[in-house]
Amino acid sequence: MAVNFKMVVGLGNPTAQYEHTRHNAGFWFLDEVAAHHRVALHREQRFQGVVGKLEWAGSTVLLLKPMTYMNRSGLSVGAVARYFHIQPAEILVAHDELDLAPGVVRLKRGGGHGGHNGLRDLMAHLGSPDFHRLRFGIGHPGDRAAVIAYVLGVPDPSERSLIEQAIAKAVVLLPELLVSPLEMVMNQLHAGSPPSGKKVS
Repeated sequence: MAVNFKMVVGLGNPTAQYEHTRHNAGFWFLDEVAAHHRVALHREQRFQGVVGKLEWAGSTVLLLKPMTYMNRSGLSVGAVARYFHIQPAEILVAHDELDLAPGVVRLKRGGGHGGHNGLRDLMAHLGSPDFHRLRFGIGHPGDRAAVIAYVLGVPDPSERSLIEQAIAKAVVLLPELLVSPLEMVMNQLHAGSPPSGKKVS
């Protein structure tokens, strides 16, 4: 059976300094996927990232955490995509989303980068915006000037709990995302009332 995605990417920044920051929600998701499916993640210098292989429905799905820092995520993703001949539409990218409240998760294909430097670099290196995005809400500080400090800040325990709930929901639904019609899975993923969170833009 063919899978919808040949690569699942989690965006974030390496090193302990950034481990618990909002900008690392994509890393949190990928780590949970690897743990849930008992996939070992290994550093691959040629891809400038941490890579694992998830075997599902007779196919191999690559798991990737770029170690290039957020602003240069495309270097790693592009290297893997070229090596394994993976098209942008076959890539699912998990990332933090300012325009969604904590606890909300949304799936979409394509679109702009919305000021997200990781997405901006992916688009540059893949030459296309047509990859799918798994967007984990982190809320918005309410002031554009405060965005950098906010995304590189640590969420309070209640916010972190809401983000983790959204991640857990997406991890459970990942097998369906891999093999089922995406419109059907989106309905399940988006179901439920969004929890209250910080102001969204």
